[in-house]
Amino acid sequence: MKMTARGSLAALMTCMAAAGAATPAAADAVPVSVPLDAVKTTLGVDTPRVGTGVPVPVVGAPEVRHHSGDLLPASLVPVVPIGTDLGSTLVSTPVPNLLGDPATDQEGGLEAPATPLRAKTPGVGLGGLLTAPDAGNSGVPNLAKPELGVIAPELIGTPSALLGLR
Repeated sequence: MKMTARGSLAALMTCMAAAGAATPAAADAVPVSVPLDAVKTTLGVDTPRVGTGVPVPVVGAPEVRHHSGDLLPASLVPVVPIGTDLGSTLVSTPVPNLLGDPATDQEGGLEAPATPLRAKTPGVGLGGLLTAPDAGNSGVPNLAKPELGVIAPELIGTPSALLGLR
């Protein structure tokens, strides 16, 4: 192999190793704020401030299940996990003359912190079509009674919110 080919191959392997070692930067949520300034300038009233985060779902690898003694996988339609973070949300608005006195002007708000949310898609399980190879049947697997089932979807998360005055 020539020196130029070896150098090119070494450079290619170095680039592939660097690309494989680099982890992609994934955003948990994309921040979004609702622009209401035009309402304030047009109508002359104080408008609420609304800011939230749009979740970015990340799809995981399908979960394939095998049972001992079966030749086929148990999942006909595998369960696919999906994870995301619900972005933090803040809605605040001025509350004037709370007690009839301008000195008691405050700001009311609804705040929901960012929380993780995990989900799994439904799946279909199929089992028992073929057994393990049978020595008494010249190593040919036997037929078994088919079993069919639905794997229930899951949704796991604990969103919370706080409503108050500041």
